[in-house]
Amino acid sequence: MTVHTTLDSPLGELLLIGEERPDGTVALTSLSVPGQNGGARVPADSRADATVFAEPVRQLGAYFAGELRDFDLPLAPRGSAFQERIWAAVDAIPYGTTTTYGAIAQRVGTSRAGVRAVGTAIGANPLLLIRPCHRVIGADGALRGYAGGLDRKEYLLDHEGALPARLG
Repeated sequence: MTVHTTLDSPLGELLLIGEERPDGTVALTSLSVPGQNGGARVPADSRADATVFAEPVRQLGAYFAGELRDFDLPLAPRGSAFQERIWAAVDAIPYGTTTTYGAIAQRVGTSRAGVRAVGTAIGANPLLLIRPCHRVIGADGALRGYAGGLDRKEYLLDHEGALPARLG
């Protein structure tokens, strides 16, 4: 069963969507923010249920309070095999650091010409914040291409102490 809830945060109201599991917990399929490019909408067949999101809500609160660096949640995003390879590389970016689109392309064995496809896959990330696509920046250190908006990307990098020096 698809379930959803919302959560107030420093980024605005987060929309969490997931698949309820037999044990009463949820595997997240989407986390989005208001106005997000390609952001999720509440599915028509979804049920509002904040109780099954207790652990994601707890971890998000701890992250925003500066008490959590790594999320440990069941995830069930849907993407192509290529997107899932890119998302796995994004998942490996440590808290408080950044990398470039080119470095992600190199990590997954995509040619230099494939950097645009890497950016598109990162932009399709359905788990904003949980999957730290905000940690991917341009080769010149500029903040680029964040579906939630560059102001939110800047906030998250500053929160993690990873805002490029020329921007901070």
